[in-house]
Amino acid sequence: MNITAQFIQSFKKVILHHVAGILLIVAMVIISLTAVATAADLKLIDATTLKNNSTKWVILDARPRADWEAGHIPGAISSSWEKYTRPDAKGMKYSSLPPQELAAILGGLGIDEKTAVVVYGDADKSWGAEGYNVWLLSWLGHKGPVRLLNGGIQAWRSQNLPLVKGPEKPVAKKAVYQVNLQPRLIVSTEEIQKNKGSFVLIDVRSTFERIKGKIPGSIHIPWEEFYTGRERRPLSSAELKKLLIKHDVDISKPVVYYCLAGVRSGYTWMTHQLAGLPDAENYKGGWEAWEKRSGQ
Repeated sequence: MNITAQFIQSFKKVILHHVAGILLIVAMVIISLTAVATAADLKLIDATTLKNNSTKWVILDARPRADWEAGHIPGAISSSWEKYTRPDAKGMKYSSLPPQELAAILGGLGIDEKTAVVVYGDADKSWGAEGYNVWLLSWLGHKGPVRLLNGGIQAWRSQNLPLVKGPEKPVAKKAVYQVNLQPRLIVSTEEIQKNKGSFVLIDVRSTFERIKGKIPGSIHIPWEEFYTGRERRPLSSAELKKLLIKHDVDISKPVVYYCLAGVRSGYTWMTHQLAGLPDAENYKGGWEAWEKRSGQ
């Protein structure tokens, strides 16, 4: 074999080696993207569909306990945001419980990571806790389908579907919830301090709260603007894009939502996800954490 033939043969080997490496990377990316897509099976469900298939779902009522007691969808479990929060060592009043404690609560409700779950609220007195429930499940890495009742309890009532009262029935069978945390859905105070400009920070609190203090550079869009109509349904994809553009939000950048302590921003995060926009993050510590940040 002459020198030219040897060179061509060696060149082919190098090319094949690099092509194989590129194909391997592409395959890994595809697998990774598929895993992300299947890890967050989040969609809307209408009242009639839920009524006709209620036995297929565990139903969580995210409204305040008193509202659940006054009348709830048959079989629904009380699941207000207070159940999942408590003051922490830094004095933050509404800090989310550690993941393993959240998992224990869910397991006690008969929910494991593959359970099909429907969440509903009223997008009102619960401060959007239905979104907080959905965000918590997503953050914990829930693998089963998660559905939001479109229009909440209002849509159920408007169709004259049955409501029940009475004490909560004991869970027939407890479960073990396996946590698979999704850090891409949450942002810390330190990350916000270090990475200013790499994302759009949206403050969804009230105007009164914002007057008392805000995170520098944040854009103000009250959380009530993320739902619409008499039944307070979450904005559609087109409606949400229009809202964000109206407030000069660059939707090509990652978005971080914040409120006082993560409940209302959980709702806006959920609306963002349902709209099919690129993944957003919830600053669950919110203004409470920002005020207590170190080095301020």
